Amino acid sequence: MSEPRNYKTEAVIIKKTRLGEADRILTMYTPHLGKIQAVAKGVRQPKSKMSGHLELLTYSMVSLARGKNLATVTGSQTINGFLSIKADLELTSYALYIIELVNQFTEDGIEDYPLFKMLIDALEKLSTEKNRELVLRYFEVRLLDNLGYRPQLKQCVSCRTQLKPVLNCFCPGSGGMLCPSCSRGGNFSYSLSVNGLKVFRLLQDGDYATISRLKMPKELNSELERVIRAYIKYLLEKDIKSIAWLETLKRSI
Repeated sequence: MSEPRNYKTEAVIIKKTRLGEADRILTMYTPHLGKIQAVAKGVRQPKSKMSGHLELLTYSMVSLARGKNLATVTGSQTINGFLSIKADLELTSYALYIIELVNQFTEDGIEDYPLFKMLIDALEKLSTEKNRELVLRYFEVRLLDNLGYRPQLKQCVSCRTQLKPVLNCFCPGSGGMLCPSCSRGGNFSYSLSVNGLKVFRLLQDGDYATISRLKMPKELNSELERVIRAYIKYLLEKDIKSIAWLETLKRSI
């Protein structure tokens, strides 16, 4: 039985690309279709009725018509516009980083409902939580876990001994922690303090209700940020473009 030509899906707009004079190609993350792309015709025209429902960082119900190559958007209705995020430059930069991670780590057409829920949950938390950096660290660690890149944080990935409460190192190329002895072997790694490793483990295994009560000093967050982003860069083999804007905004605040 052939698939119906017209269908609807919930979607978060995670990327948009100009097409011609008035159209856009939208990249959307959906609950049951994974990442999809579709053409939104005339959406860049001032009088377009759909444009507000198809902006970046908008969670919408989207109507689509199948085509030979790309589907065409035939209608849209906002479920959550995340207006508080869009009204705050810093929050916008955080949210753009989140959707770029989703876009870079996923392939088209692969269903991942848990990841869709994680994306919605992260955007909702950014809208309401005070500790924005903690929201980012939690999303990064859970994204890696969900996609099969869970780092080994309990034992040394080289000698397999349990890690002691001392200064250990995280090695992106090895996918986890190295004890002091093994980290001397020339592996490119990042030092991680005792408290840094404790919080990293909690982010990996704890629930957000518990994690949200953490008092994470700026230095500790910076330590974790450096380690996690180094691992992400190693996995993707490139930088995340939105980080540059995020860091620029941080320096200006």
